[in-house]
Amino acid sequence: MKKLKNAALIIALLFATTTSFAHALWIETNANGNKGKSQEINVYFGEFADNDITPAAKWFSDLKDFSLIAISPSKKEIKLESKMLDNKYQAIFTPEEEGVYTIVMHHLVKDVYGTMKLDYNSSTTVAVGKAVTGNVAENNNNEISVFNSNPTSLKKDSPVTLVARYKNQIAKSQKIKVIAPNGWEKELWSNDKGEVTFTPIWSGNYMAEFAITEKEAGEHNGKKFDEVWKMATYKLIVK
Repeated sequence: MKKLKNAALIIALLFATTTSFAHALWIETNANGNKGKSQEINVYFGEFADNDITPAAKWFSDLKDFSLIAISPSKKEIKLESKMLDNKYQAIFTPEEEGVYTIVMHHLVKDVYGTMKLDYNSSTTVAVGKAVTGNVAENNNNEISVFNSNPTSLKKDSPVTLVARYKNQIAKSQKIKVIAPNGWEKELWSNDKGEVTFTPIWSGNYMAEFAITEKEAGEHNGKKFDEVWKMATYKLIVK
């Protein structure tokens, strides 16, 4: 009986470990912006599928110290400062160029979670005017990312193609999770071009999540780890 209890406890602990760190950081903003007019960039933490957003004052470890950069169509990097609100952090910037801005968030968490180092990444794009300059996946300098080339015209019942990238290369044969507005999830595997395609059957906000766990041992801020978990998020608005 004691062995059975111990086994049940181990299973429960393993389940807790695999589920609780699955919280994600993601960016939300309008897909379209205007030259000379302020643009709000919001960063959330929680479980998108469950509509479970963690209050900003209760974010894990030092997540609030994330870096947030707007990369202009001419590749000028603009560091954005954010402020804490009730359930998010918010930054505001004013586009000065026409074309597509890439907004990039990154944070390597200070604390080791169990024996795992956590690396959060998120991105989105803002189209300013009619120019398409800057609308390339390579403008995202994060190590892991998801990209869509035409996020301003996504429509229900029309196929959507995403591109996954890892370490400056297309990410072949990788699992990408797509979460629908009602919490429905689908796992897709990227092809030899790093692409996955799905057809949204509902209007609303979708989330793409791309995560990789690497076996790597070392010390991080004085604590040992044996894995590095890296996640990229990318929000889509389907009309």
